[in-house]
Amino acid sequence: MANIHSNISFGLVNIPVLLNPIIHNNDTSFNQLHTKCLNRIRYIKYCPHCKKEVKEKDIIKGYEYERDKYLTFAKNELDELKPENEKEIEIVSFIDYREVDPTYFEKSYMLTTEKKSKAYNLFCEALNKVKKVALAKTVISSKFYYCLLRFTPYGIIMTTLFFAEEVNMPDTEMNTKADAKELELAIKLINERSGKFEPEKYRDEYQDNIREAIDDKLNGQEVKKVKRKPKEQVNNLLDALEKSLKKR
Repeated sequence: MANIHSNISFGLVNIPVLLNPIIHNNDTSFNQLHTKCLNRIRYIKYCPHCKKEVKEKDIIKGYEYERDKYLTFAKNELDELKPENEKEIEIVSFIDYREVDPTYFEKSYMLTTEKKSKAYNLFCEALNKVKKVALAKTVISSKFYYCLLRFTPYGIIMTTLFFAEEVNMPDTEMNTKADAKELELAIKLINERSGKFEPEKYRDEYQDNIREAIDDKLNGQEVKKVKRKPKEQVNNLLDALEKSLKKR
């Protein structure tokens, strides 16, 4: 999904933008094959009642309100339920970014313009000055979202949010009281291992191993197993903290 046309609606100001997903999946793609003949498995849409394969045009959506009982909805019926301004990113308010728990973050998009836009540049500069993010609502691929628009040196990034009913948070806060000596050592261990977030240095080790295994198989070589270091087991928490600091 790329180059989705939309508009940022900011009061009476409309800013045409393109939505481009920032994240792409780097997992190695595998097909499912029949062990016997190594042909690809084919998935078909099959109706067990009519005992035949069904074409896409003959399928409608159904909501199961009781077991095996459905309310049916045609595509045009669902389209008529979409919000009025589905092609807009309508700003609702401006909030402090720190107020939003990262648990609610779903997917991020880069908002760009097809040509130079004075309104887009102004919006970027204004967000940068006030140090706030815009809370907005929009529709992407028939799904309604609330989202955050934030300024970055590369432009506006829009992050869709999960709704509260989609986030399964505990009802009660946990008790975090700890032994003073253990807490002292834990803080010391954290401080000794503190660093900076450097995403360019982080590798997907599992995917690297899979790609290496693919190369080995293509070259007729045996796949090399990953060497796993035995991990020392320490049952006493205080001993584990002290040994971790000595090992460091």
